[in-house]
Amino acid sequence: MSRRRHQPDDDDVSAFRQALSEAGVRPLKHNRADPGRPRREDEAARARRAAATDAGSDNVTGRTSDGRVEAVRPSAYLDFAPPDLPYRTRSQLKRGQIAWEAGLDLHGYTVDEARLELETFLHDAEAERARCVLVVHGKAWGATSDYPVIKSHVNAWLREWPSVLAFCSATDADGGTGAVYVLLRRQR
Repeated sequence: MSRRRHQPDDDDVSAFRQALSEAGVRPLKHNRADPGRPRREDEAARARRAAATDAGSDNVTGRTSDGRVEAVRPSAYLDFAPPDLPYRTRSQLKRGQIAWEAGLDLHGYTVDEARLELETFLHDAEAERARCVLVVHGKAWGATSDYPVIKSHVNAWLREWPSVLAFCSATDADGGTGAVYVLLRRQR
């Protein structure tokens, strides 16, 4: 059974428009917000507007976000997998029973450098058809933060990467909560 939307007749439409006009409703002339105060025209405001306009989507270099991330504790166990991942595969990944084929150590990198290194590493791993890789992110707190910055960002970036099927913190032998095993999708 289909639902048809009632089409108002011309009298209803003109009565509605007249009511809006009498209420003082005016059509929008442009789609920009009006904060109710005059625009600042000082040099700093002009520079901020130009920077915001230039920071469009055409400047994005990678697939991962560079915005704010959820902070994780240094000892937090990272774990991500889709609900349909077979239990056996997930168990093997958590126990370190899937041999990792390549590794990346992000110690000493800034957030931007770590992001670029991780993206390059994942691209290379995909090209070499690697099934599982190890990423060592460390647990150190940032100089200006009260949480492990690289670990928190890696947690967010891996969730966004299209070829990452699952990841979890490594076993103690491979770095514990300072590293993750990353399971990559099989490329056909």
